[in-house]
Amino acid sequence: MRMEMDSHITYIELKEYVQRVFGSSYHLAEQTKSQGGAQKAIYKVICTNGFACMLYVWDISSNYFQEELLSEPTFQSSYGSSLFTMNTDFLHNHGIRTPALYDLNNDRKRHHFDFALVEYIEGKTAEDYFQHTDSITKERLFQRIGDMVSGMHQIERNMYGKVHNPNHKETTCSKLKLIDAAKSLTYASKYLLRVKENYKQLLEKLYELESQIQPRSRYHFIHDELGPNHILVDHQMQPCLIDIEGAGFFDLEHEHSFIALRFGEFYRYFEQKNLDPIRMSFYRYCHHLSLVAGGLKLLHRQFPDQQFARNLAAYHSKQVIEMLTEIR
Repeated sequence: MRMEMDSHITYIELKEYVQRVFGSSYHLAEQTKSQGGAQKAIYKVICTNGFACMLYVWDISSNYFQEELLSEPTFQSSYGSSLFTMNTDFLHNHGIRTPALYDLNNDRKRHHFDFALVEYIEGKTAEDYFQHTDSITKERLFQRIGDMVSGMHQIERNMYGKVHNPNHKETTCSKLKLIDAAKSLTYASKYLLRVKENYKQLLEKLYELESQIQPRSRYHFIHDELGPNHILVDHQMQPCLIDIEGAGFFDLEHEHSFIALRFGEFYRYFEQKNLDPIRMSFYRYCHHLSLVAGGLKLLHRQFPDQQFARNLAAYHSKQVIEMLTEIR
């Protein structure tokens, strides 16, 4: 029997929880913590009968962005069990696959955090298939992923925001992201010399790009951070979206500019007509700024994979400086 010493829930508690949800024949055998989660803790749970599931824990004290969660209202839109539950239901109702939610405990009687038992999807991430040697299999898989994402993006409405909390247009999508990007730029300028030296020009370009965006009244349902690591592929080569807390209605270009950054040459499976090139440039710029600051914050807050955090900040700081010259 293997249990993590730093687990959020004790062996006895987890054993009782598993049996309450699945039945007395489900005996806990193993709980192991997954590495890499920045906003929630994730554990794999295995029973003696071979059944496996995931334990998700939304503990703000373990969140690497808790400072932003507590002080920046717009940042809160990507964290929490209520968002996970809401988006799971919404996506399932629209035929978009995500891990099934077996049970959510949010009563806070014994713990200060929410936790849930969630379907375990055995397989790999989409990123693992970038170098797949079978070109036909790879082609079919990414076409399937592209179709799934396109189906999600076809869900529209006339207000942006969360499924059950639409924004009544106090401001625009681009102005929300402008505020976040400006904060990211300020943070990065404190630690990176090249960003500090170009701070004024970088900030001016941010405002200049946003000022060119024209109003719109239709918004699409997006994942909000759709990288290849947020798509699991099971053994039947069927894709599944994960880390869906941030999903909601927003400018479609926000998603597409991020997909283009993260999927590289595989973006061809997602490309579509009628995207606004001005919004694409603006959101791409915002993504680079956000990822510079995000990498630095992970580095400063002792994220386990320090090399990843360092590389993230270095790569995107280089990109944002190059983009400054490119879009002048």
